[in-house]
Amino acid sequence: MNRDFIGAGWAFKVRIDRTGSIALVRGEQEIVESIRLILGTSPGERPMRPEFGCAIHDLVFAPANAGTAGLIAYEVRLALERWEPRIDLVDVHVDFEQANEGILLIDIRYALRGENDPRNLVFPFYVIPPHEGA
Repeated sequence: MNRDFIGAGWAFKVRIDRTGSIALVRGEQEIVESIRLILGTSPGERPMRPEFGCAIHDLVFAPANAGTAGLIAYEVRLALERWEPRIDLVDVHVDFEQANEGILLIDIRYALRGENDPRNLVFPFYVIPPHEGA
């Protein structure tokens, strides 16, 4: 399959390559960086594109429970389906194994649009850990 539809984009964090130009990423790495950028941006954070991003950041103080997991998965799915048209989203799973350290792992399973090549990306989401006695 021709993967020209993926294109190229700025590397994040923005940096200079060895030629002095803005560093670019291509292919699958462009998709990975795009997903991370979408999930790492709160709606309203970009003045010229206030709807861009994912609303999971509203859940930083939410309890680490099944209800919060469902909300996180919903917000991730909503954001990726809207802002990353080059993928087919298969599943979003939230793992609470490290919740006591303040980390929820969001496992995103996807395929490049039009391909049967499953991929996944694990995005760490940092929350306020529960304190003892609560």
